[in-house]
Amino acid sequence: MTVNHSEETHRNLVERVPQVTGRGLSEWFHEIEQGPSFSRIDERVNWLRDEHELPAGYATAIVREHEKHRSSHS
Repeated sequence: MTVNHSEETHRNLVERVPQVTGRGLSEWFHEIEQGPSFSRIDERVNWLRDEHELPAGYATAIVREHEKHRSSHS
């Protein structure tokens, strides 16, 4: 199940990712890119939650940012 946040909540989560997870977004992007090849966003969120024990909100924010990053660099 994917959690949908307001843009403000999303921005707040993204800003806190390094403090909460101990890793920056670029590190999480690399982790996603090296991880299993899931086609759906919710599969990636669930993988981050399960594999890296991330809270759902942070996993969702990381995956959403990764999607934005990928689409802006295509």
